[in-house]
Amino acid sequence: MPVTHEPIAARSWLFAPGDSEKKMTKAMEGEADVVLIDLEDAVAPDAKAAARPMVHDFIAAHPDQRGRLWVRVNPLDGPHTLDDLVAVMPARPGGIMLPKVYGRQDVETLDRYLEALEVANGIEQGSTPVIVLITETAEAMFHTGDYKGAPRVVALTWGAEDLADSIGASSNRNADGSYSFTYELARSLTVLGAATAGVTAIETISADFKDLEALKARAEKVRRDGYRGMMAIHPAQVPVINEAFTPTEAEIAEAQEIVDIFAANPGVGAIGWKSGMLDRPYLARAERLLRQAGKL
Repeated sequence: MPVTHEPIAARSWLFAPGDSEKKMTKAMEGEADVVLIDLEDAVAPDAKAAARPMVHDFIAAHPDQRGRLWVRVNPLDGPHTLDDLVAVMPARPGGIMLPKVYGRQDVETLDRYLEALEVANGIEQGSTPVIVLITETAEAMFHTGDYKGAPRVVALTWGAEDLADSIGASSNRNADGSYSFTYELARSLTVLGAATAGVTAIETISADFKDLEALKARAEKVRRDGYRGMMAIHPAQVPVINEAFTPTEAEIAEAQEIVDIFAANPGVGAIGWKSGMLDRPYLARAERLLRQAGKL
């Protein structure tokens, strides 16, 4: 029977080029919850063949870290995906990132590939989880709510650069540097799609890895919006992301107080608190935060 995956609790997802052992090692030795070894955008087309065995050997050489070592393969609409999977799956990576999907059908195709490779390599069937980049093509934007029950999927994330290319846009930014409407829509549809599917929503990268204050502000904002983690392109971003997506002591204390108030008043739908009113959605949010913090 295929494995049932829970939504993944991972705050920071750090990309590392699959053709650089030095950068893969540095990423692994850092604080990232997940290291995304990249065979797609970070590796030039003529370097992919050489990068694949490097990625395999790197993962195989670090079995104690294997759960953190995921691989971003190339998209299914190109010629490289199966070669990527055949090369890396014998090393048993922690998971797979699938980019540039057009819809759920791509996830189902990936599932069939992974199932065959798991069987061939003595890996438990269905045990390799998947994160999906669901907004990198224009067509995919119309299918962001279709991933409920999709095999292996534990998280959804989004991307703005490839979406701009898909649309034919000259920019994805407003004059003040913020994302323009279509890309904010992609962000909103991703968190809604993740909630519909019951999986984790992961924020896209912040390309300016030197501006850590802007990264902190953005990470804190998207966490309030429902995101539970964020991708990174530089090790310096990881501690900022980890802190932003970790509930504070004050948040934990307040959530516990809300849970305790409802526990002391069973059957009550709404109750006064701090000169205001609490109803059941407040309780649900408090319980969710305590679960995130490992307190419930």
